[in-house]
Amino acid sequence: MKTVLISGAGIAGPTLAYWLKRAGYVPTLVERAPVLRRGGYVIDFWGLGYDIAERMGLLPAIDRAGYHVRELRIVDEGGRRVAGFGTRVFDELTGGRFVTLARSDLSRLLYEKISASTEVIFDDEIVVLEERDDEIGVRLLRGGERRFDLVIGADGLHSQVRRLVFGPQPAFERHLGYGVAAFEVHGYDRRDENTYLMHTEPGRMIGRFALHDNRTLFLFIFADEAGRWPTTHADQKAKLRDIYRGARWEWPKILDELERSNDLYFDRVSQIKMDGWSKNRIALIGDAAFCVSLAAGQGSALAMISAFVLAGELARADGHHREAFKAYEARLRSYIAAKQRGAERFAAAFAPRTSSGLWFRNQVVRTFSWPGAARLMVGRDIADRLDLPDYRWDRRDTASA
Repeated sequence: MKTVLISGAGIAGPTLAYWLKRAGYVPTLVERAPVLRRGGYVIDFWGLGYDIAERMGLLPAIDRAGYHVRELRIVDEGGRRVAGFGTRVFDELTGGRFVTLARSDLSRLLYEKISASTEVIFDDEIVVLEERDDEIGVRLLRGGERRFDLVIGADGLHSQVRRLVFGPQPAFERHLGYGVAAFEVHGYDRRDENTYLMHTEPGRMIGRFALHDNRTLFLFIFADEAGRWPTTHADQKAKLRDIYRGARWEWPKILDELERSNDLYFDRVSQIKMDGWSKNRIALIGDAAFCVSLAAGQGSALAMISAFVLAGELARADGHHREAFKAYEARLRSYIAAKQRGAERFAAAFAPRTSSGLWFRNQVVRTFSWPGAARLMVGRDIADRLDLPDYRWDRRDTASA
């Protein structure tokens, strides 16, 4: 049986491992973090990613871990509602097949699906890839030399596999002019269950969402034209303090919570654009290949779609990887390009840079309450205009795979 090393145990990696296992491959996951990542932000999960999760038998667990949001509410500095929309809009856009959940919870559920049957190496990473005629020699930072038939990079926006094989990140990254940060706290004294709150001032947004177990998530999106991107928590907190200096609404209380936090997610809002997603025995999936950015709202679903299609094309090609990689890219290239274009249009809606832009964004959001308006305005950008092929997986019970 063919062996495949997958770099990254987030969303794309475990999904690929699951479907490769169904197709008769032997996958191995390597993850640079010492444990599964926690924290981060919540995602809105729908469309083909939702369908793939259903095929994997994950929907009941996702439903238990997730949230059924009733309202997105934009508030002013006094917490008064100025715009928003409710459940009907979510149902209209997704046919009722929609859930909000922490990205880390989706990652955990995917990992639990494959952990008993797949070798997973934590706290390690690929440092050398050596292509040979019939295999790839891999050197791991801590795990020494290994050999595999294929290597797949599922290691996100800052992909190590992409850097080793295709070149440095700046050659492929397109920064959209925004940054993002997020952290969780326990016991915050203001909660609005199943409601996503946003307070926006020109060039900066603060979001608040009530999580299970008396936890609260704070999300920040802010305008930043490729400035200094700090790497330590202390410098990241300092940058947030500087960006949000003088901000209103609940910012003073949130700042107190930020200072006590030890787990801060902080990154650029960027896209990855590449002419090709594979080279010889190595391929990329998910954000490593085509990050659409946080603004698209479908990064996790697209990661699962690309994993499903790549595994399916390898199964269909009976292991002929060049043929499979070519078919994988041909099937997804125009679909992903459309998602990236939609994300570029959405990006400025999170944190409009001017007062007039902020006013216009709120007017647009208000119209979403009109029947059919949301589908007319954003339906083309979030619709999944792709049919998932009916690949010939083996017939084992998916629950035991």
